[in-house]
Amino acid sequence: QVQLVESGGGLVQAGGSLRLSCTASGRTLSYYSMGWFRQAPGKEREFVAAISPGATYTHYLDSVKGRFTISRDNAKNTVYLQMNSLKPEDTAVYYCAGSTSYNGARTRFEAWGQGTKVTVSS
Repeated sequence: QVQLVESGGGLVQAGGSLRLSCTASGRTLSYYSMGWFRQAPGKEREFVAAISPGATYTHYLDSVKGRFTISRDNAKNTVYLQMNSLKPEDTAVYYCAGSTSYNGARTRFEAWGQGTKVTVSS
């Protein structure tokens, strides 16, 4: 089982940027599709972005398209989420997830990190 650890969260003003990282251990990340999810206070967890093992395919939540970019560096066993033009409604705990399959936003993720908190102030 792959273990995932997120980092890079914090407090940022609206319009600012953050880059989240998710580093894997225990297994080679190149075999996994990876995704980012988020959960805002009082809301259900929602899909944000996903990337196939070879980075050929990516999928995004409509509300983050053009602002967020998911990428991966398999040599570093790390996946990133670059978040630009952040809005207060992006405030949430962001989770990294891994899967041995890929189906875009419908991917069934099997491994989860503990989350990193992102707060966007207005």
